[in-house]
Amino acid sequence: MRNSATAFAPATVGNVGIGFDILGHTVEAIGDRVQVTRTATPGVTIKAITGVATELPLETARNTAGQALKSLAEAQRLDFGFEMTIDKGIPLGSGLGGSAASAVAAVVAGNALLATPLSKLELLKFAMQGEAVASGSVHVDNIAPSLFGGLVLTVGIDHPRTKQIPVPPGIRAVLVHPHMFLSTKEARRILSKSVALSDLVWQCANLAGFISACYTNDLDMIRDAFEDVIVEPQRQALIPGFKAVKQAAMQNGALGCSISGAGPTTFAWCLAADAERIQAAMVSAFGAHGLESDHWISAIEATGARVID
Repeated sequence: MRNSATAFAPATVGNVGIGFDILGHTVEAIGDRVQVTRTATPGVTIKAITGVATELPLETARNTAGQALKSLAEAQRLDFGFEMTIDKGIPLGSGLGGSAASAVAAVVAGNALLATPLSKLELLKFAMQGEAVASGSVHVDNIAPSLFGGLVLTVGIDHPRTKQIPVPPGIRAVLVHPHMFLSTKEARRILSKSVALSDLVWQCANLAGFISACYTNDLDMIRDAFEDVIVEPQRQALIPGFKAVKQAAMQNGALGCSISGAGPTTFAWCLAADAERIQAAMVSAFGAHGLESDHWISAIEATGARVID
């Protein structure tokens, strides 16, 4: 058995607009890396955190990667321990699944050090325990795509089932991250606990239409179904200029545009030929509201977290 492993887990777009807490896809442009080393003493310790977010806690139970790996070690009743170093490539509070990516990278790296590696579905459950540290609840729309790769639908919490949904060829995700922090817990706190029946029907129809269109390469249906009528209207007030950014994306040919996860990153789906124009328009719209931004164009690859060293 090897004594050390480093894993990479990609960033993700949670919800994908119409699939709150159940749908997400990878963003290969950025991600987190976690190095895990076996130790003689049982338990999990965090040696260091580097990268774009070094202010995260080193205490295992308060860190998503630490708690995820701790859950794995305790469930397997290991007679050895783990020491980890976390290299953050995903900004905090960006809506790009940073807490999920760290948790996923940790369990993937730790899994490589086991005598009998676990399945990805088993790793998913441990990573979920880590994600709960950051968001205050267990949800899988970021964890599942970061682990499995591509566009992923997850059904269930206690016994989750995942399905990779095909993405039509030539589709790109444009992501624009305005320089502001938005807490996942705060973005969840403001959501209403009740939904009008008409909105529920509309949202269900959009989700069904979107998934069907992905299987049939129906871009017109994707465009028609790509509308979140429940969560986006509540959260858009938390992101200065969001309406203008969305309008800019749609006017320049996007198939759809919404909030990535809890935000503030805004994303759009489009054809590759339109991606740079749409990106420039979205960046300009945020700039008009006084916000500088980072931005990426990413294919939606069906490759999730993996050991890289």
